[in-house]
Amino acid sequence: MPTTRTAPAARRDRAPRGDALPWTRDDALVAVGAAALDLIGFTLTSQDVQGFVPVAGCLLMTASALTLLARRRAPLLTLTAVLAVGLAVHLSWPVGQGFNAAVVVALYSVVRARGPAVYVPAALVSVALPLAVREPWSQGSVLKLAGNCAAVLFVVVAALVMNRWQQEIEAHRRLLAERALADERRRIAREMHDIVAHHVTTMQLMAGGARANLDRNPEVARDALVTLEGLGRTALHELRQLLDVLRATDDAREESTAPQPGIADLERIVAESCAAGLPTEFEVRGEPRPLPAGMQLTVFRVVQEALTNTRKYAGSGARARVSLTYGEHGTTVDVLDDGEGTAGGLGSAPGSGYGLIGMRERVALHGGSLEAGRREGPGYRVTARLPLSEEAGALR
Repeated sequence: MPTTRTAPAARRDRAPRGDALPWTRDDALVAVGAAALDLIGFTLTSQDVQGFVPVAGCLLMTASALTLLARRRAPLLTLTAVLAVGLAVHLSWPVGQGFNAAVVVALYSVVRARGPAVYVPAALVSVALPLAVREPWSQGSVLKLAGNCAAVLFVVVAALVMNRWQQEIEAHRRLLAERALADERRRIAREMHDIVAHHVTTMQLMAGGARANLDRNPEVARDALVTLEGLGRTALHELRQLLDVLRATDDAREESTAPQPGIADLERIVAESCAAGLPTEFEVRGEPRPLPAGMQLTVFRVVQEALTNTRKYAGSGARARVSLTYGEHGTTVDVLDDGEGTAGGLGSAPGSGYGLIGMRERVALHGGSLEAGRREGPGYRVTARLPLSEEAGALR
């Protein structure tokens, strides 16, 4: 266990040294690309017009592009530096009346990071920069000015579209996060309901039985109290386990080895049901096979909730039977009783109630179905059918 934590810790220790630079690798690649494009354009123009390439001009063009390394932290200052260096180049050498790649990237960064009050004047200044040239104006200059305006407009529109796209992505991400939070809250509510409703209901019934037999049959009352004490410990253990999961980090959750209730615990809750005054039979049909932990927990919670509802609403003298059937294409768990009361507390609206809603959600997570309602005769029936998933099939 200690060895698995050493490597990540070392990586975290080295991370700050890698992040010490004020720019990212992408910023460096953009700056180098802009410098290469601007140097190629300056070199070709100077060679064509002057017959030589001024070294000072190349250095200024390179410096202009390197200021893009700070475009994320100070976009407006970066654009100002690029325009200032560009103005010096335009006044010193014949470089044409178009603006270079560094201006495009710097203006794009300003539009992405600032509002219209900032990027509109910046765009106008970027258009006006190529006008400060040494050579006189001509008809070609007007065409170049129109081209510069179109280019600046394209840069502004592209940046605004990107801003809008990122806003939609962020809104979608927030929506997914809210849905995940709501799903987690429902899961926690299901777990709390299953734990509290089952154990508290059983403890209440057993406490009533112990009180009724305290004077007439102290031995029976003592056994009921011992069982009641065990149920209390079990409830506290499951609640602590659930709270530990809520408080734990993701790494701690993955390392947790506390077992979840499963099919092996069905006999225990059937015995608790019998001890609470509800005679309950349990049978297994078909050839047992290993099931995924999540599916086993679902089977356990369905039986637990169904028996809890039976004890609460079926009335005195009721009996229950739990059947677990392993079929070729899935697993079926069936809980029925012969009580005369409003089983499940549903009255004439079978399928309602938080307990049954939780059961339906659990079963639906595994692609199964749940049926809950009155039987043809007296009593109530809950049947959950869980299909054999690929994961469960691999465990066979």
